[in-house]
Amino acid sequence: MAELRHSSSIGNRVTASPRKRDDVTASSSPLVPDSAPNVDDDDDDYRGRYPRDRFRSFFSSHLQPLFPFFFPDESRSHPHKFKISLFLLVVLILSLVVLISSVVHRLNAPYLCKKDGITLQCPPVKEPSSLWENPYSSTTSWKPCAERREGLKSDIPPENATNGYIFIHAEGGLNQQRIAICNAVAVAKIMNATLILPVLKQDQIWKDQTKLEDIFDVDHFINYLKDDVRIVRDIPEWFTDKAELFSSIRRTVKNIPKYASAEFYIDNVLPRVKEKKIMSLKPFVDRLGYDNVPPEINKLRCRVNYHALKFLPEIEQMADQLVSRMRNRTGSSNPFMALHLRFEKGMVGLSFCDFVGSRSEKDLMAAYRKKEWPRRFKDGSHLWGLALQKRKEGRCPLEPGEVAVLLRAMGYPKETQIYVASGQVYGGQNRMAPLRNMFPNLVTKEELATKPELDGFRKHVTSLAALDFLVCLKSDVFVMTHGGNFAKLIIGHRRYMGHRLKSIKPDKGLMSKSLGDPYMGWASFVEDVVITHQTRTGLPEETFPNYDLWENPLTNCMCKA
Repeated sequence: MAELRHSSSIGNRVTASPRKRDDVTASSSPLVPDSAPNVDDDDDDYRGRYPRDRFRSFFSSHLQPLFPFFFPDESRSHPHKFKISLFLLVVLILSLVVLISSVVHRLNAPYLCKKDGITLQCPPVKEPSSLWENPYSSTTSWKPCAERREGLKSDIPPENATNGYIFIHAEGGLNQQRIAICNAVAVAKIMNATLILPVLKQDQIWKDQTKLEDIFDVDHFINYLKDDVRIVRDIPEWFTDKAELFSSIRRTVKNIPKYASAEFYIDNVLPRVKEKKIMSLKPFVDRLGYDNVPPEINKLRCRVNYHALKFLPEIEQMADQLVSRMRNRTGSSNPFMALHLRFEKGMVGLSFCDFVGSRSEKDLMAAYRKKEWPRRFKDGSHLWGLALQKRKEGRCPLEPGEVAVLLRAMGYPKETQIYVASGQVYGGQNRMAPLRNMFPNLVTKEELATKPELDGFRKHVTSLAALDFLVCLKSDVFVMTHGGNFAKLIIGHRRYMGHRLKSIKPDKGLMSKSLGDPYMGWASFVEDVVITHQTRTGLPEETFPNYDLWENPLTNCMCKA
């Protein structure tokens, strides 16, 4: 077939010349003997014409049916085919233009932010109108309703008429201790027992010898709850062997499961309290559930958390001074953001996530994890897969640089005033540099207050944590970067105060997906961030089984306005 198309093409082309037409006619006549072409005489013409004829043959046989307008005779004889072919050509050209522009756009799209050394440079973002307020707060109609009701007659029996005494050690840091105190009051109410003022147990990380009265206003605490639970400051005098309460197994209830129900305490703990008259409950971290206790008990826990537990006046006053200084850093009244940055060495190690760093830094972290959590570390061979899975699921703490990119995408400008509540950031100033360079007005309590002002609080680590707690609570915008008791207590408290204050809970899964996409452009990233976080600003959320009362106090502790 190829030879036939080639011969036909030559024949059609040479008839344009009279002389050559005669030659061809003569050579094809039966009267003229056949002879081979003289390749020697016409060698250059023969070799040069053959490939051109072959291309023309291919063009005419393959493209002529599709685009007959390249062939005048064909287009005149088939006008409908001409129009269809013209339309197909236009569609083809447009498709090629779109494809090329898409490729060029992807190649030239800014990959989120450019990194210049330790500095991140992100494109500007238009500042939204709802930057400093909760955009949907006006649509909510909830108000706090866990406060003490005045004028009601108390039905609390005298101290010697209750079912006995319970004593707890509030373990962990300030916020874990706060939750334990709330739960202790609730358990005392469930069993109709007298609560001995809890002791703040020294934690292996915090290493702090603080008493409850060093942080909280104990007189207010006891007085506010006088109609709910009988609370005494110390172990009764008739119980002479106080050391036994701290160490003896006979005086300790140790088999309380996590998130135990009210029925568990009534069936298993109360009989022992009645028998021994004084019992210690430990451990007591998360030893009371949420949806398996009566609603009035959950309301009581909120009453303790939001109304009865007040910090000492000197802590409240210092926190108010820090808030005032944050709001007047520009010379006039300005809003400010509080950022809870969870990136201490202990948190990074406990997360078992992988972070950017040098080989030596990663080796040191691996050795630290092996020492602190040997059972989880094992031989370390499974940790890389675990780290990838946790990051994909959004269960890793956000690095300071990731926080900077997120805040810029939300529209916060370079001039934003940011109060940082955190411990010592893992990696030091180099790790903080991307965040500090993008938001230079970033300060801590140590930079806001003078050394003499803070010296009075340094003897108790929890006092310094209390200052951070109050400043974050009263900020215009609060941003958390990882879970934990501090963040959920702040968000829950701000919700309880009426959902008017903006509390941002980043979607770390979205961040992981976006930062891992090499073709994610800045505009697309900003759009995803804005849309995703419209409903992650501390609005009321419906409760669900096993929900966290401290982060979402809606159902039991709030009511319709």
